[in-house]
Amino acid sequence: MDEQLKTGTTTVGIACKDGIVLAADKRATAGSLIVDKRAEKVHVLNEDFAVTIAGSVSDAQLIIKLMRAELKLKEVRTNKHTSAKEAANLLGGILYGNLRRMSMYPGIAHFLMGGKDREGGPLYDLFPDGSVTKVRDFVSSGSGSVFAYGVLEAQYKPDITTADGVKLAVKAVNTALQRDTFSGNGLDVIVVTDKDIKRVIQKELEINLEK
Repeated sequence: MDEQLKTGTTTVGIACKDGIVLAADKRATAGSLIVDKRAEKVHVLNEDFAVTIAGSVSDAQLIIKLMRAELKLKEVRTNKHTSAKEAANLLGGILYGNLRRMSMYPGIAHFLMGGKDREGGPLYDLFPDGSVTKVRDFVSSGSGSVFAYGVLEAQYKPDITTADGVKLAVKAVNTALQRDTFSGNGLDVIVVTDKDIKRVIQKELEINLEK
């Protein structure tokens, strides 16, 4: 339904030799209407994990709240940090149940997750059906992903650093912004390293209609 708020979205995840880069645009749409020009599509879950979102905003927001709570509960119960693999499987289980519950409006939410643990900086693609895929190079989701993939395929290098990964992510999302009508209005970029999680870019793009 047009009334159901969705993110048209272009999200990008890049695995770098020293961390993970996550990026997304800032436009949220309902049908052909732009309803939010400052949508946040890259979220920090805790000190170890961050995600991008695509799909129905209500589902994505609820799942993020659930994930934050479940990660805290797991650490309290086990008295240890949750590994990236455990967090990815937890999110995959939530997505599996979300898509298959009885509802007039099936929940569709697609996540890319970057984390830090003893294994380094894993990047995961979590599809709306609950499947969990570890990504070793790059991944993109959303309506603008076809344009982003063209840039990523051509310019990604296995030994890329997070500094260059940020530049590549910006170029990939910006390319999608030029062609995908459901993506736009700016971008957010978060870098996940073994030291911390930082939001390195938070930029809004405004179109001035005045002459």
